[in-house]
Amino acid sequence: MTELRIGTSAFTAAGWPGTFYPEGLPEREYLTYYATKFNAVEVDSTFYRTPSNATVQGWDRKTPPGFLFAAKVPQVITHEKVLVDCDQEFKEFVTTMDLLGEKLGPLSLQFGYFNKKAFVGVNDFLARLRPFLKKLPKGHRFAVEIRNKNWLVPQFVETLRDRGVALALIDQAWMPRPALWFEKFDPITADFTYVRWLGDRKGIEEQTKTWNKIIVDRRADLSEWAEILGKLHKRKIQILAFANNHYAGYGPGTVEMFKELWRKQVKETRADKSETLFPM
Repeated sequence: MTELRIGTSAFTAAGWPGTFYPEGLPEREYLTYYATKFNAVEVDSTFYRTPSNATVQGWDRKTPPGFLFAAKVPQVITHEKVLVDCDQEFKEFVTTMDLLGEKLGPLSLQFGYFNKKAFVGVNDFLARLRPFLKKLPKGHRFAVEIRNKNWLVPQFVETLRDRGVALALIDQAWMPRPALWFEKFDPITADFTYVRWLGDRKGIEEQTKTWNKIIVDRRADLSEWAEILGKLHKRKIQILAFANNHYAGYGPGTVEMFKELWRKQVKETRADKSETLFPM
């Protein structure tokens, strides 16, 4: 049975108090409550800076055994220095996140859309990426995300496969639909896969910046994801999937919708028992 770890990108947002979180719940109790609903979270705040030891230890204390934290590698590494002369910053980040122990999930390297001023093409970027991947510490899991669809080519995918690093599968306005990822090549490059439902940030922020309800109908899109990911059963790999508020307007609502669709997708191979589909 394929294990699904699912949650939102971050565990706080404007609009969640009184909708996802009970009215009046102290903010210090948010993560504990969150962990009663979902079995994983993608920490977005680490993209901006490495958290303090005390913060990470607090995350550990507030969550039950078996809960999983995925986290973004700080932007100083991926955006500012772009993998050059960043060994110290990277070591500090990994060492800090290691305080989570067995609750530490994949660490994701999110790269932006590089134009030709930054890199002539994908091979130019790979010449930068490969040496960095070779230095990744053992005993950790990593994912790489790119936002240039023209770079989704065999040599990029094989570079990740050679190092056992996952290719992040993202649902974003200008990236291919999920089925197309699998038509071009096998995008599963590690013993897990990493899915991010991102949507159209600019488009949805023209409609709202208060993330308290679904405002974009994504059921058809999520059904497509459920079908595609359902085909990974035989491979018995772990799936980690995270929903951003910008995907449909309300991250927790997106997660619940996918969980419903996922149950239907796997019903033929497993009885509809949430504890086996969404283990803690």
